[in-house]
Amino acid sequence: MRNLLAAATALAMLAGGAVAARERNRPLAANPSGFIAAEIAFARLAQDKGQWTAFRETAAPDAVMFVPQRVKAQDWLKSQKNPAEAVKWQPHAVYVSCDGNVGVTTGAWQKGPANGYFTTVWLRDPKKGKMTWVLDHGDDLTTPLVAPDFIESKQAKCGSRPGVPIEAGAEGDDRTVGLSPDQTLSWTSTVHPDRSRRVTIRLWDGKEMATVIDNQVAAPK
Repeated sequence: MRNLLAAATALAMLAGGAVAARERNRPLAANPSGFIAAEIAFARLAQDKGQWTAFRETAAPDAVMFVPQRVKAQDWLKSQKNPAEAVKWQPHAVYVSCDGNVGVTTGAWQKGPANGYFTTVWLRDPKKGKMTWVLDHGDDLTTPLVAPDFIESKQAKCGSRPGVPIEAGAEGDDRTVGLSPDQTLSWTSTVHPDRSRRVTIRLWDGKEMATVIDNQVAAPK
């Protein structure tokens, strides 16, 4: 009897260890609301401490922005003084990788009589949970975006998938491609020689990397 009990106990411990191992290896549940909260806090910081101060304090060390050429955000922001009036903005949608470590927010901005849209790529530190942006861009609009009743939220499908092909850019293009650690979300940014640009966000839907954002900005006049 003691031998049977010992065997049963050992099996239970092995089963428990297997479950614990699976739990440790399970991808972190995505939290789209966390990226929305980060974007809202970013916008609030711009009003409280100044526009470029907010950009500096939330940007990752290797973050990029477009002015309209691509620049390293932290280097460019060093010489920028906060304007008297900071831009205001609101997220309208968020797209998140399966593992929850990359999120893309997009929405509307306003400054005085001007208005437009923005797209921001956020990275989440899987250990500390801190979020910083790695790409930020936007453009003017002649007609303001209409705020949705609810912020749209979409998460990439989980599961194995083929690698993301790197599309070749045209000669003279400044082009980069970013991928979430699980390769279920990608962002491509291209600046053409005339300084027009395109930012495309793709999300794995179980069959293909489907385009969810495709921003095209005309060359400056």
